[in-house]
Amino acid sequence: MDKLDQYRVFVQVAEMGSFIKAAHTLALPRASVSAAVQQLESQAGTRLLHRTTRRVHLTSDGSQLLERVRQLLADAEDIGGLFRASQHKVSGRLTVDVPSRIARRLIAPALPGLLRRHPRLLLTLGSTDRSIDLVQEGVDCAVRIGTLHDSSLAVRPLGHIALINCAAPSYLHEHGVPEKPEDLASGHWAVGYASPTTGRELPWEYLSEGGQEQTSRVASRVIVNNAESYIACCRAGGGLIQIPRFDVQYLLDSGELVEVMPAFRPAPMPVSLLYPHRRQRSNRLALFVEWFGDLIRPHLER
Repeated sequence: MDKLDQYRVFVQVAEMGSFIKAAHTLALPRASVSAAVQQLESQAGTRLLHRTTRRVHLTSDGSQLLERVRQLLADAEDIGGLFRASQHKVSGRLTVDVPSRIARRLIAPALPGLLRRHPRLLLTLGSTDRSIDLVQEGVDCAVRIGTLHDSSLAVRPLGHIALINCAAPSYLHEHGVPEKPEDLASGHWAVGYASPTTGRELPWEYLSEGGQEQTSRVASRVIVNNAESYIACCRAGGGLIQIPRFDVQYLLDSGELVEVMPAFRPAPMPVSLLYPHRRQRSNRLALFVEWFGDLIRPHLER
């Protein structure tokens, strides 16, 4: 293992806080990961990491080396890129994490085209509706919808996704068609959605005629915590939902769902790409950022 590879191993262990996790992410034996760090420590003449049974922590010398090594690896990646004829040379593993419905409705159908153009690219696609630690879980890039709170990550805003109110025809036949938020106070039900972060049921949201964001409570008889169940309950006639339009466009087209109260939609939600360490954007990551931006653009508010 050459010095650059040793540095890559060191960075992975330092960021993930675990030799085992780093070995899994790098697809290396744990012994090789441990040996690489030990060789670096021997050459540097100092301890770079504190090892415990539960966690690996940087020493002060390790922290100084980490910052320098990140810059060095980023520069090495940039230099390598000077001699690549085009993005057709993109290769290696890229790990991304996206909301489950984006994975299913947008990314999966478009993947064959991406992989035909870049046959040496290996994409590990995680699809969750929860917050994750990108560094701890070895994720190169994440797609997130909604307001962001983690300022330690590099963020690329992509735009805003339109949300709509909708229901099944069977529900509307039984309960009537609401025309304004006040109509929801009696005789109507919503499918409740529990926040993946807090577990609390989210309120009904809408923009008033003056463009102000408003919230209200709509009674619910079922509360779910993932998008698949949310849509399934709505299709079965269980109540009204608020959902990104792209998520249910095929159901609107087929007549299985109907948009209601178009004048009182929720505020559009921001969609962003997140990745750690702005200086360490590989050509694989740059390719995905560009590709996903093009993929989602038709579904953004104009």
